[in-house]
Amino acid sequence: MTAITLRRHLTDAGHDSDLIFLLEDIASACRATAYEVRNGPLKGNLGVAGSTNVQGEDQKPLDIIANDIFVSTCANSPRLAALVSEEIEEVVWLKEPKKGDYMLFFDPLDGSSNLDTNLSVGTIFSIMQVEADGDKNVLRKGDDQLVAGYALYGPATMMVLAAGKGVQGFTLHQGTGIFRLTQPSMTIPETTNEFAINSARQRFWDQPIRDYVADCVAGADGPRGKDFNMRWVASMVAEVHRVLMRGGVFLYPLDDKNRAAGGRLRLLYEVAPMAKIMEAAGGMGSTGTERILDLVPTEPHQRTATILGSREEVELLNQMHRQPAEA
Repeated sequence: MTAITLRRHLTDAGHDSDLIFLLEDIASACRATAYEVRNGPLKGNLGVAGSTNVQGEDQKPLDIIANDIFVSTCANSPRLAALVSEEIEEVVWLKEPKKGDYMLFFDPLDGSSNLDTNLSVGTIFSIMQVEADGDKNVLRKGDDQLVAGYALYGPATMMVLAAGKGVQGFTLHQGTGIFRLTQPSMTIPETTNEFAINSARQRFWDQPIRDYVADCVAGADGPRGKDFNMRWVASMVAEVHRVLMRGGVFLYPLDDKNRAAGGRLRLLYEVAPMAKIMEAAGGMGSTGTERILDLVPTEPHQRTATILGSREEVELLNQMHRQPAEA
């Protein structure tokens, strides 16, 4: 059986040739980033770079390298008008935008705190289209995303795409450098017995999150009537990929420690793309009180509370957040 390549899949799906060109550029950037991640220890690119990004977070050398790869690889795409990166403070306008041009949003290297321990990291990205000639509005709701995706740099390098109908998974063939379709029509189980949260922050959580986790931990003896397992990798791409593959829920909720900032994870280039993928695979994305894809950011690096995963669990968490208001 002939393997279906990324290009063939996108062509067969009827996507615009310029969009295919941009997605192939993104795939090339992911392939180059995967190489740099694999060779980071050999090139001396672990540790910290001695600089901070716009959020005041310490940058790793590979954060900077991955960002440079994406900018240099994608900037020449013919209809790409703008870049929004976690590592760049301002929106990068490549040309005067025209209606239908593309805007690329990306976190070039998610989970880079894991690099020194050789755990999985990744890239998150999404694409929107300019709505009118001269329109420089990048502050759009997640439902406006044309494409959302991520690359996972683990034992295998994978690219997962929500582009059109459903979610497709592609694996990089190391010999040819081509992404091949390996997980067509990915769907997330509606029910689960796994959850992912940083339990060390429990003292900062709001009551609905405390109650949800307590019910899960109580297992078969508690109100859920079944045992749960907790997972935590501290890499959003790795967490979400596991949830997508076998069900579960990933939580980075609003808490007393991140409340002033609005949350921990960034809406435009981290949370909204993952929420689009989750919904396209049959799951849900919520803050606990709002659907993530309905949120309209007020600035490019806006943060938000994040709950992503199996529909049954996200709906339960939404209900638990509503209960105090309904009481």
